Amino acid sequence: MDENRQLFTLRSPLPVAEAIRDGAELLARVGIEGPRLEARLLLGQALGEPAARLLLDPARMVNTVGYAALLARRAAHEPLALIVGRREFWSLEFEVSPATLIPRADSETLIDAALEARPARAAVSRVLDLGTGTGCLLLATLSEFPAAWGLGVDRSPAACALAARNAARLGLAGRAGFLCADWDGALDGRFDLVLCNPPYIESAAIAGLMPEVALHEPRSALDGGLDGLDCTTHIMGRLPHLLAPGGVAILELGIGQAGPARALAEAAGFGAATVRADLGGVARALVLRAES
Repeated sequence: MDENRQLFTLRSPLPVAEAIRDGAELLARVGIEGPRLEARLLLGQALGEPAARLLLDPARMVNTVGYAALLARRAAHEPLALIVGRREFWSLEFEVSPATLIPRADSETLIDAALEARPARAAVSRVLDLGTGTGCLLLATLSEFPAAWGLGVDRSPAACALAARNAARLGLAGRAGFLCADWDGALDGRFDLVLCNPPYIESAAIAGLMPEVALHEPRSALDGGLDGLDCTTHIMGRLPHLLAPGGVAILELGIGQAGPARALAEAAGFGAATVRADLGGVARALVLRAES
């Protein structure tokens, strides 16, 4: 980290254009993809203004001390989202923190699958999100199902507090509740729609993940056990007790997990399970339906 601090020392002040150029060059040296965009976002964060505004006056002189500090953090592979404190998901902005996974575009596949599985949006009145984290799945779903109320469950008090703040910021606090509990252990009710992005990375594979994930995101939200399916197996066994008649459950899958997850669904008494691929072609969402 000391080496990074020395590397990311910039002259100050600098014109905006030079600050972005120099920052991008420095980020590129340590292998950051899209370094120019990230440099612009970090400069905007340091200056406390929208990054897009920087382009309006590229010759403006700016102090680079705070900017250099943020560049050093990114050079140490701290995720950009944690440095700026937010991430967009389903065109909504979410506060993020080290207490939870950072929302990913792949997870938007679950929202697409929910809209396809429940086209009569007014018929969905109760939504459950197990392992809610930032609340991104639950709150994005509520934004699409206007008659629904939702419950997000997470065993991390910090995650529940973060999700509640996100609900308030998005104007959804009146339609969302958050419960600190271990999966469904404290629940006694049935839901029209159940969402879950469980930990699904094999324990032995976590150390080999990109450092932004392995070093900076909570292991408890990643570690799915020896085969990555420990949590999926538990949740699958509980879904028959959580789904209302005709209700739909959608679980996120890791790469290569569609076959084993389908087998788990069959063992839990579900009929044909369908799989929806993400934009990269990976089988990402397992869709299950309870009998009417």
